[in-house]
Amino acid sequence: MDKYEKQFFTVVALVIAAIIAIILLSMWAYPQYKVYAAELHGKAVLAEAESSRQVAVREALALKDSAEYKAQAEVIRANGVAEANAIIADGLGGPEGYLRYLAIEAMKEQAGKSTTIYVPTEAGIPITEASRFNKP
Repeated sequence: MDKYEKQFFTVVALVIAAIIAIILLSMWAYPQYKVYAAELHGKAVLAEAESSRQVAVREALALKDSAEYKAQAEVIRANGVAEANAIIADGLGGPEGYLRYLAIEAMKEQAGKSTTIYVPTEAGIPITEASRFNKP
């Protein structure tokens, strides 16, 4: 064997050794990479879940605040309506007068429309007026 053949076999042996080393390294590194990739994927899923939870909590808090403010507004509106009703009822001679006023206003709103209004009667006279004719 001459010098060139020895160098050729040496180069071939080194190439084969390098290929075997690469294969062995790959056999060790690939499972390590899979574990690393799975860990990163798990962290990403966890971060996304945490973010989604925070968004849901913020939305729920916003709905709660909105409901509280709407409830406060409704209470304020109801107090205003109650005060206005009390003032009107006192001006019309009490609750009975106020109810009569509301009935008349409702009839006025319906006047001119093709709507039938049923008025309770007693002998053809509205009940509110019937008591005037029952004098003992």
